[in-house]
Amino acid sequence: MFAYDPSEWTDLFVATSGASAALAGLVFVAVSINIERILRYRGLPERALETVLLLLGVLLVSVIGLIPGQSHIALGLELLFVSLAVGTVIARLPTIHSADAEEPRSWLWGRWSVRIAGTLPLLIGAVGVLAETGGGLYWVVAGIVFAVTGAIINAWVLLVEILR
Repeated sequence: MFAYDPSEWTDLFVATSGASAALAGLVFVAVSINIERILRYRGLPERALETVLLLLGVLLVSVIGLIPGQSHIALGLELLFVSLAVGTVIARLPTIHSADAEEPRSWLWGRWSVRIAGTLPLLIGAVGVLAETGGGLYWVVAGIVFAVTGAIINAWVLLVEILR
């Protein structure tokens, strides 16, 4: 049962823990370099926090997956806690970029797509691991991929788009 046994996923969790920690560090550097510009836009500091939280979620999920000898119940509960905590904080962050202009609806949809894709699969995977049904850790992998992708999209905005 590969979908519910984290010992089969060790290589993936090692890789994603290292990658997410490195990317989070780079985001901190990028934000510190552009802090004055980021602070000029309402909602952009929260976008930076969202980016770090997406990567932190991946890091925590990966570290949890590396804990040896835990049952699927313990793993599922830990994943559930992390996915709910990170998802709740991210969902409560504002999505507004500029105080001067109304954002196009497509920007709002894009922001929420990143948030949902980067958090909901982790929650579904946690429930799947607990119940040992529905794909389990395969959903967690989807959450990891979407969270890292969303964080990179956000990092691009924080580094490049604010300079336009």
